[in-house]
Amino acid sequence: VQLQASGGGSVQPGGSLRLSCQASGFIIDIKDMGWYRQAPGKERELVASITVRGGTTYPDSVRGRFSISRDNAQNTLYLQMNSLRPEDTAVYYCNAKVYDPSYSAYVITWGQGTLVTVSS
Repeated sequence: VQLQASGGGSVQPGGSLRLSCQASGFIIDIKDMGWYRQAPGKERELVASITVRGGTTYPDSVRGRFSISRDNAQNTLYLQMNSLRPEDTAVYYCNAKVYDPSYSAYVITWGQGTLVTVSS
């Protein structure tokens, strides 16, 4: 299974972006999915996560501004980002817990990053 993230770009403070993450390949089952970000010189951090049934988690830094959602039928994950701030500038990564029949277990799969730049 591969994850392909898209939707990054440059935006002014206060602007919005919507990220997408499309899963493809031989998909048997996907459980929790999430978005992480990594700013230059900083560790990767959780931005939002969502369970199969739609339960969501956000850190205080983005709660109320970001919204995660998923389309299970299309195996797609979204992140709507509003009221963007310069400190939101980072490379954003999606991940998913995917069933791998090779291991008869769920494994964490990462997509490639998509750069979000918030600057005036």
